[in-house]
Amino acid sequence: MNRPVLGELLTAMVTPFAGDGSVNHESARRMARHLVETGSDGIVVCGTTGEGPTVTDREKLDLFDTVVSEVGAGATVIANTGSYDTHHSVALTRSAVATGVDGFLVVTPYYNKPPPAGIVAHFEAIAEAAEGRPVIVYNIPQRVVLNLEPELLERLARIDNVTAVKQATSDLDQARRIVEHGALDLYAGNDDLVLPFTRLGGAGGICVASHLAGRRIREMITLAHSGELERAEQIDHELRPLLEALSITTNPIPLKAALNLLGHDVGGLRLPLVDADDAEVATVQAALAVSGLLPTATA
Repeated sequence: MNRPVLGELLTAMVTPFAGDGSVNHESARRMARHLVETGSDGIVVCGTTGEGPTVTDREKLDLFDTVVSEVGAGATVIANTGSYDTHHSVALTRSAVATGVDGFLVVTPYYNKPPPAGIVAHFEAIAEAAEGRPVIVYNIPQRVVLNLEPELLERLARIDNVTAVKQATSDLDQARRIVEHGALDLYAGNDDLVLPFTRLGGAGGICVASHLAGRRIREMITLAHSGELERAEQIDHELRPLLEALSITTNPIPLKAALNLLGHDVGGLRLPLVDADDAEVATVQAALAVSGLLPTATA
C-alpha cells in the first residue's frame, strides 16, 4: 500500500494542564516532541483524549499553534474541529487553517442525529473550510449513536479532501469493505484494532497507548505492512496488559495517570472527568511495570 499522506501512526495527544487548570503549553511542547521521537508520524490535537469537549476554541487554536511550532517541520499535526454544530465546526476549521495544521479530524455529528443528507452536507461544509487540507472522518458509533455505514462513507469519499476514516468499531467486515473500496485510508480508532485493521490493509492507527509504547506500536505497524504477521502478533500480545489498563475507566483518565507516574507532568483533568482513584492508579502502575515501562520495584 502507498504510505498515507498524514502518516501511519498518529497519536491523539493529551492536553496537559497546570495546577490552576490552565493549559500547560510547555508540557504540551515536551509531549509533542516525545511522541514524535518515539515513533508517531503525526499528532491529533484536542481530540477526546485531549479533552476537546472542555477546551475552549481559543485554547484549541493556541494549542494547534504550539504543536505546529514544536514538531510541524517533522510530523503532521491534525486538528480536531468536529462538533454537532456545522457552523461552529466550519468557523473553527477556518481559524485552524491559519495555525498551519496539516489536516483535520471531524467526528460524526452527535446527539442531534442528522439524516445521511445532513451528514454529507456537514462534511462538505467543513471540507471546504479546510482549504484543501485532508479531512479524517471519525466514526465512533458507541459515542455518537450513529454508525457511518460503508455506503455513506463512499458518499463522503466523493468529497475531494475527505481522505480517511478513523474507525472506532470492531466490525471487521465493515473495515474490510472500506479497504476494498479504496477511496479512504482506514485508521484504527481503538488501539486493540490496530493490528486487525492493518492486516486487512488499513493505513495504521490513531492511538492512545503510543504515548507510552510508541516505538512498539510503530514496529508492529511496520511489521504488519511488510507481511511479518507472526512478529506483529507477538507485539500485539505483549501490549494487551497495557491496553487493558488504559481501558479500566474513561479515557484519558488512566492515560494521564500513567503519564504522571512516568514523570511527564500532564496534570489533572477538567470536569466532568476526574482523576484516577487509588485502585485505578494501582492497576495502571502494575501494567506499566509488567510492560517494562516502570521499574518493578516501584510498582
